[in-house]
Amino acid sequence: MGERLFIADLHLSAQRPEVTRLFRAFIQRRAPAAQALYILGDLFDIWIGDDALDAFGREIADLLRGLTAQGSALYLQHGNRDFLLGEDFCARSGAHLLNEEQGLELPTGRCLLMHGDLLCSDDEDYQRARALLHSPEFIADFLAKPPRQRLQLAQEYRRRSGEATSLKAQDIMDVNPETLLRYMQRHQAQSLIHGHTHRPGLHELGGSAEGKRRIVLGDWRPEGAVCLSLQADQGFRLFDFRP
Repeated sequence: MGERLFIADLHLSAQRPEVTRLFRAFIQRRAPAAQALYILGDLFDIWIGDDALDAFGREIADLLRGLTAQGSALYLQHGNRDFLLGEDFCARSGAHLLNEEQGLELPTGRCLLMHGDLLCSDDEDYQRARALLHSPEFIADFLAKPPRQRLQLAQEYRRRSGEATSLKAQDIMDVNPETLLRYMQRHQAQSLIHGHTHRPGLHELGGSAEGKRRIVLGDWRPEGAVCLSLQADQGFRLFDFRP
């Protein structure tokens, strides 16, 4: 088995050129050596629909197409900021779209891939808002609006969400252990890989989950990002990718 790479929470936008440059370096210098790259949500800071693809979106799609054209497989998972990414973007970039709960058979055992926001079940306000935003009715109504109006609505929601987050206790925005175990048991997973919380680390679980592990990916900043590598002879390994 070749190397598999896992990243999340890039929050790419035209307003963050330093992070875009870092991601371009990763895709061109680090990712081509891997058999597969998994991006577990929030590739983009905002995504208002594939039909509203702008110059920046095309730039990223074409960058990813350059990777898949070299033979690396690319898998995308929705995050809370880009859950409207669809098949048109995937077709342009050569990516495969994952389920929000994606099981994966690995040499280390069965693994569950998630963005991570569903694991933060203590944040009840967020979970209610998420259920509304992901409802077919809301999505259909949102996508029926002109792109400019969609962008304004998305930016306003991001502003309000940021204000609400600043007032919340940190612990309710982290993973709930019981929720974590419930998802792992549902998928009979030995490992769970996720992002969203921006708290990278490798956690060996105890108690009834003895022998299982949770691996958290880091968010991307101009100074670097914490990524995950899996190789048959090395197992899981978190590493820093720097400019």
